[in-house]
Amino acid sequence: MSLQFVVDGLLTGSMIGLGAIGVTLTYSILRFSNFAHGDFMAWGTYATLTVVGAIAAMFGKVAPIAPLSFGWPLIVALVVGVAFTALLALLLDEVLFSRLRKQEQAIIAVMGSFGASMALRSLLEFIFTSRPTYFSRAIQIAMPVGFGIRITPDQIALLILTAALVLGVHLLTTRTRTGRSMQAMSQNPALARIAGIDVASVVRVTWVIGAALACFAGVMIGVLVQIRPLMGFDMLLPMFAAAILGGIGSIPGAVLGGLIIGLAEAGAVQLIGAEWRAAVSFIILMVVLIVRPIGLFGVRER
Repeated sequence: MSLQFVVDGLLTGSMIGLGAIGVTLTYSILRFSNFAHGDFMAWGTYATLTVVGAIAAMFGKVAPIAPLSFGWPLIVALVVGVAFTALLALLLDEVLFSRLRKQEQAIIAVMGSFGASMALRSLLEFIFTSRPTYFSRAIQIAMPVGFGIRITPDQIALLILTAALVLGVHLLTTRTRTGRSMQAMSQNPALARIAGIDVASVVRVTWVIGAALACFAGVMIGVLVQIRPLMGFDMLLPMFAAAILGGIGSIPGAVLGGLIIGLAEAGAVQLIGAEWRAAVSFIILMVVLIVRPIGLFGVRER
């Protein structure tokens, strides 16, 4: 049996894991499930695509960085896309979520995020239509690495990028003052306020990190697959499943959960059929909620 599904699973799991970090941070620090998180992914990807198009209009066709399928325009555009997505998240929090959190009822914020998700998705589809698009239509030749596995330079680059991002976020949340403040807010918001932690600053950092990683994950999908307004919505259940599987509040857990789900989905396609792919996240989510609701690295609340 070919082990190609392992590479496919790791790539899918990387995208899910990056998105799940934002989901787990939002839930553990802001205390609500943000259903608009997938739409941050889509908006960030389209913002990046727009900047790539603008650069192409100004400078003409730019040769890719060998052996990759993209060049410096995508790298520059990604920086702009990340900034745009972070600003979008901050704006949405200022206009909507901050007001709903004052109600101190999580279900109100959850329903507000659901409505925001529908609005963002519909607006995106209105602006760009539902037709799929791509960063590049160049076809890369996959290199054999043994055991029936083939991988492209783009895939290698994006796996390395994912590892660097996860390491960076882990160091930020464990080795910096801001990260310790985020952990304090996650464990006990009331005590964190009494201790003098700048709650507003922690909230802003949480939104920026989650939105930035969502944009990175969306661009990964765009480079490897395609770009659609529904791309973030399709990733929503796997991201929530990964966050719950890893344990709410755990960044390594969210990434590991994403990798497990990605590998499970790829394995299901290989062994059963592609029609079961969408069901895998739901099945894993149900099993985790029944067997170990706190997830792999979760801590029971007292």
